[in-house]
Amino acid sequence: MYRIKIIISLFCILNFFYVKAQQKNEKFTLVDTMRGSITPERAWWDVLRYDISFTPDYVDKSIYGSNRISYKVVKLNSAVKMQIDLKAPLVIDSVLQLGKKINYYKSGSVWYVNIRPDIISTIHAVTIFYHGKVHEAARPPWDGGFIFTNDSLGRPWITVACQGAAGASIWYPCKDHQSDEPDNGASITMTVPDTLVAVANGRLVFKKNNRNGTATYKWAVINPINNYCIIPYIGKYTNFSQRYNGENGPLDVNYWVLDYNLNKARQYLPGQVQKMLKAFEHWFGPYPFYQDGYKLVDAPHTGMEHQSAIAYGNYYRFGYRDRDVSNSGWGLKFDFIIVHESAHEWFGNNITSKDLADMWIHESFANYAETLYVDYHFGGEAGNEYNYGSRKGIKNEKVIIPPYGVNAEGSGDMYSKGGNMLHSIRHSLGNDSLFRNILRGLNKKFYHQTVTATQIENFISKKAGFNYKKIFDQYLTTIQIPVFEYYFNRDSSELFYHYTNCVKGFDLPLYLHNTMVSLKLYPSDKWKIFHCKKGQANLISTFGIEKKYYIRPLLMKKQ
Repeated sequence: MYRIKIIISLFCILNFFYVKAQQKNEKFTLVDTMRGSITPERAWWDVLRYDISFTPDYVDKSIYGSNRISYKVVKLNSAVKMQIDLKAPLVIDSVLQLGKKINYYKSGSVWYVNIRPDIISTIHAVTIFYHGKVHEAARPPWDGGFIFTNDSLGRPWITVACQGAAGASIWYPCKDHQSDEPDNGASITMTVPDTLVAVANGRLVFKKNNRNGTATYKWAVINPINNYCIIPYIGKYTNFSQRYNGENGPLDVNYWVLDYNLNKARQYLPGQVQKMLKAFEHWFGPYPFYQDGYKLVDAPHTGMEHQSAIAYGNYYRFGYRDRDVSNSGWGLKFDFIIVHESAHEWFGNNITSKDLADMWIHESFANYAETLYVDYHFGGEAGNEYNYGSRKGIKNEKVIIPPYGVNAEGSGDMYSKGGNMLHSIRHSLGNDSLFRNILRGLNKKFYHQTVTATQIENFISKKAGFNYKKIFDQYLTTIQIPVFEYYFNRDSSELFYHYTNCVKGFDLPLYLHNTMVSLKLYPSDKWKIFHCKKGQANLISTFGIEKKYYIRPLLMKKQ
């Protein structure tokens, strides 16, 4: 047993230093800083609204358009200009304010407009005209950019995916930083061939037949929206709708599908969406965007969480394109894309991280939403099995939270490892009603807000009545899997236990129970003794602990 312990410890130490060396060698450029930080040229103005208009050229793979940016002056600094983000190969053609042309220039990866702060709290607008060849996504949605493709009948099909490091500036000019959402919403106006249909976020404002072979569609949201969620869809779409009686009353639910998918979509989508909404309104609270509605839109990639216009590409089948991401069997009992991407309406769209480094707030909660969905519809044991099975996807090669202020994304472990962290916190509470209130409280407290990891962590700790700081530090900032070492005396009445392979002060509580007896342990990195009552020692099983907590239990010989 001691030999096993030494081998495990040696492996963890070597792996820890290997990852630290990788992170130390990771270098960031000026481009990273300009995109990922709040520069002086960004700090003085607050985005109020985006009104985007554009026309795509399917043959030439190019676009031309404009973005009217309404903004509020929040800080005076006469020495700065306005930073606008727009990635090559797109270029700015002109900038207008109050009908007058404004000078601008490009420096490196950003554009500077010669607009200086006015009086505090004054509201202004600037319109930026742009055009050019687009950056096409090589592997959407993981790689950002435009998607010019064809449906199965060979007709044009166009959309965009731009979450993460790629950013919204890959297709329209904006302040490309997650901390500044347009407070008063956004609109997209698209002029397309009149044989196609254009769809976007929110509600349809108007459709106009231009009588020249084109039609113009305008869609708009009135709620705040993060930059990468503002997305056009252009194809041979048709629509059907329903009403869902949710916590805040009737919710408009729409489905925009390619015409040849209409019959199977009618039979399949409503039932799956209603089951999702029922589970998530239970756990998270009311759907956050009742005013803009909820809709699914057929997409040529797997799917993305575009606010009020979720991209769907899961073939109208259960699993994740027929695969169970949990390897438990439960993942083939629901449509993964509908569940995971819709969960982002609460975590990612309602609550948005200010810095890309805190994207775990989006992905860890959305990942755990899958477990909560399974728990709600199939029971707690099914949820445990789903969550435990998802650990096979954890790599522990990089930390989840990378450096701040440099447009850096953390490890993909922000999905299943982050979900397992939340599962561990939930079980450590031993009170599902409290855990549910915490989740609902997060969505109420930070309704339509951008947040930091500290805000989320502090809220959870305060509502739980326990400081989870060391638990967040452990799972988000290291790659070490904590080891719970324990042993019993001869008659099993005394339990000796502590944590190793963890940050100093790691103190995740363990709540264990069956129908007859329960106990709660408060392990730390110091040895502790617990005097077991009748039946409590039987609760201390390696698998019983491991299924609910992302730790490695290790039964040792008596010291």
